[in-house]
Amino acid sequence: MTSPATKPATDTVTGLMRDISGIGTDTFRGGYSRPVFSNAETELRSWFIEQASRRGLDVTTDTNGIIWAWWDTATGIRSDAVVTGSHLDSVPGGGEYDGPLGVASALVAVDILKQQGIRPRRPLAIAVFPEEEGSRFGVACLGSRLLTGALDPDTARNLKDTDGNTYADVAAANGQDPRFIGADRTTLQQLGVFVELHVEQGRGLVDLDRPVAIGSSILGHGRWKLSVHGQGNHAGTTLMNDRKDPMIAAAKIMIGIRDTASKYRDARATVGRLQPVPGGTNVIASRVDLWLDLRHPRDEVTAALVESIHLNAQVIAAEEGCTVSFGTESLSPTVHFDTGLRDRLQALLPEAPVLDTGAGHDAGVLAGHIPTAMLFVRNPTGISHSPEELVEDHDAEAGAGALADVLAGLLGEARVIG
Repeated sequence: MTSPATKPATDTVTGLMRDISGIGTDTFRGGYSRPVFSNAETELRSWFIEQASRRGLDVTTDTNGIIWAWWDTATGIRSDAVVTGSHLDSVPGGGEYDGPLGVASALVAVDILKQQGIRPRRPLAIAVFPEEEGSRFGVACLGSRLLTGALDPDTARNLKDTDGNTYADVAAANGQDPRFIGADRTTLQQLGVFVELHVEQGRGLVDLDRPVAIGSSILGHGRWKLSVHGQGNHAGTTLMNDRKDPMIAAAKIMIGIRDTASKYRDARATVGRLQPVPGGTNVIASRVDLWLDLRHPRDEVTAALVESIHLNAQVIAAEEGCTVSFGTESLSPTVHFDTGLRDRLQALLPEAPVLDTGAGHDAGVLAGHIPTAMLFVRNPTGISHSPEELVEDHDAEAGAGALADVLAGLLGEARVIG
């Protein structure tokens, strides 16, 4: 099969998305599985580097694995840059547009600006962040967290995937030196603003009948790991009354999580992953690990929910003769995007509504360091992190056009060639 990198560059979002539509398809789950450092994700990274190079952008990869594609000014000085971009990795069995839509739209936006004869006086960069979904090593937005210093490098190096491979070992096997990951103040000082385009992961735009929206905020969210410890034993010889079965406790804990979260307006609690150890059909598990994703717009409510869930889990585990341990894997407070930047986007896109989102993004991590904003493109199904995620062709092109308008406006006194 011909690699997408050998195909001629296209100047539409739908064309670029079509180029990569065969990469990382998941025949078991449906949709796409593109975890960081997988063959699929590295192929997509190569595709982006090729596409950016064809557009005359100067491409570099930093020590945290973030790809930067620079459109420099005549001076070549990289400061106060306007940055856009997104990610290329996916959740297991994820949709086609979550991440890659923002990357493809950024490439097309550059095409549009060049077709308009614009030469920026501020540098422009497209960024591709690794492990945004956290689907392999459990920490979402890992690349941007490392860049900003939000994640300790030693912690990152020792993260393990489900096969027991550390981030350090996997990164080294893929050409990244894990000794040098961590806060990168030099790169951060080059950045002026960041605007991330993303498929909407809900029905806001469907209900408003609009193709593009401006982001206002990201709900606070975090991930916690609960490990329920019981007594492993034989399924056929252990009487029901003699069992200390962590699977039963885990099931009750999950129901308790749902019931607890349902008492709080706007709370969203999900257990999307459960792993019994050792995992045999005829074995009573000795331990069950489950991962909780929890979100709420008010951080104090998130904290109260976590405490309530933890206490309830301890009671349930004890009733089954088990114990439970509880640990935080990641926690991001509610992010309100820079109001001045948002106002500028509203002036540039007066027809676009303003919406918040319950999904985390690299823009939320960067918001504590530079002004950030987001654009959302309509998803007619309202479904994301699923093969049913969808963006219609005309909306994809409208999104790229809106992004180009925003970038042109943020580039300030850009001059028109000739």
